[in-house]
Amino acid sequence: MELLTVKIEKPEDINFILGQSHFIKTVEDIHEAVVQTHPQMKFGLAFCESSGPALLRCTGNDDGMIQLAKKNGMALSCGHSFILFMERGFPINILNAIKQLPEVCYIFCATANPVEVFVAETEQGRGILGVVDGMKTKGIETDADVKTRKEFLRTIGYKL
Repeated sequence: MELLTVKIEKPEDINFILGQSHFIKTVEDIHEAVVQTHPQMKFGLAFCESSGPALLRCTGNDDGMIQLAKKNGMALSCGHSFILFMERGFPINILNAIKQLPEVCYIFCATANPVEVFVAETEQGRGILGVVDGMKTKGIETDADVKTRKEFLRTIGYKL
């Protein structure tokens, strides 16, 4: 077995969701979940098929996001994993809809942070072991940090 680290390559402000699923219909079901839950979101999805022809299955409604998904999906090449890149929305807008899909098994991360994915490769194939999402914690928030956090959430409309 070989252990690898795969960096997700993306623009700094682009969010994505990395997960694991178990069926080829993941591609169509995630596509439908995104457009039904957040129609104005621009997105690209890649799903690494792990049986039969073992192809990278792709969809989306934005060519740039689809290309980003293809590039990172091929870099991962981990069976039954999916990666969904998005603009004009955030993972919080669609995450529950995706988690509710019967074939979705696990979400590794949903973030805009820099991410490194730990991958194990064997003679059979590749699998995701986990992720490093962002940076190491630098300290404990102060009262001023709490105030800033609460103001930010209200400014962007996520809290009243």
